[in-house]
Amino acid sequence: MAKMKQEMNVSLRKSARTKYLPHVSALGGYMWMSKEISVLSKDKKEALSNLGTNAAASLTSSIGSYISQLPEVIQAKFASDLSQFAGALDAGGAGLVNALRTDTHNMFFGGVTLTQPLYMGGAITAANKIADINEEMAANSLEMKRQGTIYNIDQAYWQVVSLRHKQNLAESYVSLVQKLNADVQKMIDHGVATKGDGLSVSVRVNEAEMALTQVSDGLALSKMLLCQLCGLPVDEEITLIDEVSENLGEELAAPQFAAQTDVAMANRPELKVLQNTVDLSQQTTKMLKAANLPQVLLTGGYAVSNPNTFNGFEKKFGGFWNVGVLLRIPIWNWGDVRHKVNASKIATMITNMELDEARELIELQVNQSNFKVKEAQKKLLMAQSNVVKADENLRMANLAFKEGTASYTTVMEAQTAWQQAQSQKIDAEIGMKLSQVELQKSLGTLQY
Repeated sequence: MAKMKQEMNVSLRKSARTKYLPHVSALGGYMWMSKEISVLSKDKKEALSNLGTNAAASLTSSIGSYISQLPEVIQAKFASDLSQFAGALDAGGAGLVNALRTDTHNMFFGGVTLTQPLYMGGAITAANKIADINEEMAANSLEMKRQGTIYNIDQAYWQVVSLRHKQNLAESYVSLVQKLNADVQKMIDHGVATKGDGLSVSVRVNEAEMALTQVSDGLALSKMLLCQLCGLPVDEEITLIDEVSENLGEELAAPQFAAQTDVAMANRPELKVLQNTVDLSQQTTKMLKAANLPQVLLTGGYAVSNPNTFNGFEKKFGGFWNVGVLLRIPIWNWGDVRHKVNASKIATMITNMELDEARELIELQVNQSNFKVKEAQKKLLMAQSNVVKADENLRMANLAFKEGTASYTTVMEAQTAWQQAQSQKIDAEIGMKLSQVELQKSLGTLQY
């Protein structure tokens, strides 16, 4: 999932880069209008349609007294010619009114527009930096998940190794107490030991076998957990290299605290993610500030319409090229942007405090890990020394038991001490390994 998020942020970063480039879009549509666009008013239409009638009436009113003095034949001829002239003018005016009809009930329009940002107040630059930071944060988050997964796998790995060695120890301990049980049974047969002595040893044998069963079950479950963490089928048979290792104890030379702290500060992905968060907050503030700055866009394109207005209202598609510059200047927004910028600055301060706190905690964690490594070294040395003493104690107890100078209880106590010393040695060896893993985790250098 972390890898998929990283790929997602790569795509978002590529998307942010396109904001620098011109964008081209096409638009088309159809509109039906209940009324058509009219160039002339109703009064003008009526006046043009009755142009001849009105002119004849005006002429008659002006020269009517002179016409009445003419002979009737001339008056009739004049009235006929005037009527024809008025009809012709009325027809011409009506034709003009009809020619000026726009017929815009059905309108078709379309166009292609190019938009190129020239200056957006730094918003596009901030958006691209945010995309870069998000991509880097995704990579750091992936590294953090990777180290966390390795850490969990290492924990499960050494748990399996520990249980495998304790299983071997339990088997050896069972063999010891079974041999002692056989020796006591022989002593009972020869009358030098009681049945109560045999029952005491038998109980110890049962306890050892029960402990072996518990360790074996725990080992099987631990291997299932390790397979699950590694993405393997939980029932898959696996054998780890360190299961067969005779001696797991290795000392780790601890570097100086200051040097290790510097390594942690440079490598810990948690710090890198927090630093990315600080950078994101700062870029967000710049993007918010851009809302109060002028914005300039270059536009251009080609538009068509039907009917078009380039040759009257012609019922054909006609178009034109256009180019222009748009300027937007914010004037007043009641302080909305200023409040958002203040809130973003405070968020940046909070993130910086979280980053400082994380540095302090990581420094403390590195020091604690160093102390744990040193403590694990001391425990391992003590456990190795105790094993040597327990081996010698068991050897002497067995020798004394054979010679008849020690009882079976002495042997059982020596066996118990030997088993505990061996178990403590295994715990110390695994503790040493885990302390190394934890130190590498705290330094941010944990690798496959």
